[in-house]
Amino acid sequence: MQNGWADLVGFGRPFIANPDLPRRLREGLPLNAPDGGRFFGGTAAGYTDYPFAAADVA
Repeated sequence: MQNGWADLVGFGRPFIANPDLPRRLREGLPLNAPDGGRFFGGTAAGYTDYPFAAADVA
């Protein structure tokens, strides 16, 4: 691209660890660290138990 923007940006791991990733990026909030050992383990652990940012954080 002529303007130097990326052609593709991937957010797979950050989205797994941060269910509210758009808000965190928009507001500059810290990100949860992804636990790669639980990404594809066959259970819900790691997919459904990462915390959302607190409502009063900003």
